Amino acid sequence: MLSQKSALIQVQNLCKTYGMDGTETQAVCGASFDIERGEFVSIMGPSGSGKSTLMQMLGMLDRPTEGRYFFEGLDTAKFTDDELAKIRNQKIGFVFQAFNLLPRTTVFENVELPLLYDEKKYANNEERVMKALRAVGMEHRKDYFSNQLSGGEKQRVAIARALINEPGVIFADEPTGNLDSKSGLQVMKLLDQLNDEGHTIILVTHETTTAEFAKRIIRMMDGKIVADEKVKNRVRDIDGDKLK
Repeated sequence: MLSQKSALIQVQNLCKTYGMDGTETQAVCGASFDIERGEFVSIMGPSGSGKSTLMQMLGMLDRPTEGRYFFEGLDTAKFTDDELAKIRNQKIGFVFQAFNLLPRTTVFENVELPLLYDEKKYANNEERVMKALRAVGMEHRKDYFSNQLSGGEKQRVAIARALINEPGVIFADEPTGNLDSKSGLQVMKLLDQLNDEGHTIILVTHETTTAEFAKRIIRMMDGKIVADEKVKNRVRDIDGDKLK
């Protein structure tokens, strides 16, 4: 039974099985947990542990083969692919390791892109884009092309794009994986800052230091959740205060 509390995400015995040449492989099996609004959660594990597969199901990029997934109290199995795509665009923001920016397109245009795919037509696109860019400290780069930016700047722009529709949750899949340590730290401080402002953050990583920016870590191994624990000593101030 679905509990009556208002968790943003509720997962019950979620599994994902892939089949190829008559062989089945369980990428994720038996995942059960809740994530409340405003939490900062890391899903951590080594390569092949199933963490990215789990994130794809939570982000509605893929459907589970077993189990139930409730988002904002609604059973996602009852939605069509088009309805899931609408939920993704309006209520979920994604940040990926590879940035996924259009290379010969300006920073402004990259951030604006989700608005162009939204059924709602906003009269204040420019205002919304600039608000998102200011939130990540990139408004001064709005007319730059994305291939003129450093890796850390590209990831900040990707975060601005994730923020543009004011989503209920931001999924960050290895967001520091292509960055040097200084840029990676800046990106993690930015995600921490966004969480302080009320955004729900779900981070996928294999790095302990990165995971410990979160308030809670779900640990995976061989497709199963092996631990779900609060972070006692969060990594927030390695080099001083929050991102300026």
